[in-house]
Amino acid sequence: MFHHTHPYPPFIPKFATKLIVGTLPPPRFTMGMLNPGDVDFCYGSRDGLLWPILDRMFSLNLSFETTQKAIDERKAFLERRGIGICDIVSSAKRKKIDASDLGMLDPELRDLIKILEEFPNVNTLLFTGGNSKNGPEYFFRQLLKTYNIKLELVSDEIPREHEFYHPKTGKSVRTISLTAPSGSANRAVGSMEAYKLMKQNNPELNTIDFRVLQYKKFF
Repeated sequence: MFHHTHPYPPFIPKFATKLIVGTLPPPRFTMGMLNPGDVDFCYGSRDGLLWPILDRMFSLNLSFETTQKAIDERKAFLERRGIGICDIVSSAKRKKIDASDLGMLDPELRDLIKILEEFPNVNTLLFTGGNSKNGPEYFFRQLLKTYNIKLELVSDEIPREHEFYHPKTGKSVRTISLTAPSGSANRAVGSMEAYKLMKQNNPELNTIDFRVLQYKKFF
């Protein structure tokens, strides 16, 4: 059984207002066996789409390489924009060594409710996936149950929006369940009515363009 631990602590600028919340990076990051083109930082997989999407949205001209420069570029962007990254899964076990969320067993979760007490300026959680089993929203709902906190629906349109009241900070926090920034989610994107409409109006656009348009509203 492979013990898949998160290799990175939360990266949260002092005055962050948004947190990107996912699950775990691919096991090779835990094992320190990065591929050429990986960045040794959150969402650094060369196959992942989060940083390419943000690169296009903000014209960042990021480096996509296994260097300290690439790490520093990403941290500087997050600091400037007041965005943190705090994946909800601290560790999990796996029978098969892969990056599948469904393959996670006995997950240990980071306590985002307590983390939000430490960073009271955060008013938005950006989930990199929805409420499917072992997705970030799915785990967050489990965490909320332990605090007897309810997640209220704000908008049922994709990406779905919810809101909850934090009893310690006395503030409401919005959650956005973004379409996952992974290649494996492309098939699901292709079946979405919003994507089909976009393609109908602009045939040259693709699944990454769809996410760029979606993410722009919330970053």
